[in-house]
Amino acid sequence: MSSRVLLHVGTPKTGTSYLQDVLFRNQKTLAEAGILYPGDRFDAHFLAALDLMRMPWGGLERQAVGQWDALAAQVRRHDGTAIISHEILATASRAQVGRALTSLGHDDGAEIHIMISARDLVRQIPAEWQENVKHRASLSYGAFLDQIRDPQRDTRISTWFWGVQELPDILNRWGDDLPPERIHLVTVPPLGGPPDLLWKRFSTAFGLDGLELDLEAERANPSLGVPETALVRRINRAANQELEPGDYRPLVRELLAHQTLSRRTESPRLAVPPDLHPWVSEVTASWVAEIERRGYDVVGDLGDLVGAPPVTDYVDPDHPDEAEVADAALDALKAALLEGARLRRREGELQAELRDTYKALERSYLRPTYRWRERTVRRLQDSDVGRRALQGYRRLRGRSSPPA
Repeated sequence: MSSRVLLHVGTPKTGTSYLQDVLFRNQKTLAEAGILYPGDRFDAHFLAALDLMRMPWGGLERQAVGQWDALAAQVRRHDGTAIISHEILATASRAQVGRALTSLGHDDGAEIHIMISARDLVRQIPAEWQENVKHRASLSYGAFLDQIRDPQRDTRISTWFWGVQELPDILNRWGDDLPPERIHLVTVPPLGGPPDLLWKRFSTAFGLDGLELDLEAERANPSLGVPETALVRRINRAANQELEPGDYRPLVRELLAHQTLSRRTESPRLAVPPDLHPWVSEVTASWVAEIERRGYDVVGDLGDLVGAPPVTDYVDPDHPDEAEVADAALDALKAALLEGARLRRREGELQAELRDTYKALERSYLRPTYRWRERTVRRLQDSDVGRRALQGYRRLRGRSSPPA
């Protein structure tokens, strides 16, 4: 059983994609240091989290069945430190938290630590709206802000937002049965600081200092500007009824948003409207006071949660500059055309391969040895002894053939 489990439960948009990418690509180096990052695919922890929380996610939940128990079993078999990380775990219910901790050996003596990374609400609020848009939502920014400010919190949007962002509640749900020294809060530095500061904080919190890790990112969750987000929202409104979720992710979220529109870095950035800053400051101050009172381990500075002052050049994403949206649309159309051309070339290659395969098959039918084998098989199938002999031969061939 793992003697120590570091369970990173969020929050979204706090460098989690980068952290998980580094951990996955450095599994071998971590293992040599006695640290297990389980999973044989980069999204193994995501699927496990979906399974734990029985959460629908565009059909991926079908792939997730049984994944949490499989991940937890790997952790229990490991003798040393194990790390599990995914940001959607932040919204787990108390019952799901209890199941997770039990499955990881909490009741059997495993030393479990809850790790949470947090960023100021000034950046998190527009980032969460954008993530909704990149997951097919067509809700306006104004409507999103109204819903998260509603004290009732009874909509899907507000329930999710506060489930993954309200730090005292997340820490209480996940850490209720653990001493405060096993609850670790990593704060995301403000903009303008050293680019590697967040990684240094992660490295300290997770005990990775001194390890020679490859820190080059292969996966990330890049942000979009105002006109780019507005464009994706319009695409959602126009195409959602006809575009299947399984097609949306590779075509809209990955190809258009992440691979194309995120490169337009000169566009106006999403921001909190200036008139909402007093409310954000009030919420943040109450969180900081509660975290200080509870005595959690803070890696970084709670002052990082205060956030930047209101922007002086706020651009409303519900009323963007139409010329900028048109420029973004042109880039998106170009990317779609190039991808369509690539797929056409690939289709031609596959059709040529298929034609060659058909011709080779036709040639094999003309060989005398093929006709002899065909007659032999037909005769064997006419008797019980012959059928059993064929079954034995096929089993033996299946075990000994090179592809088996």
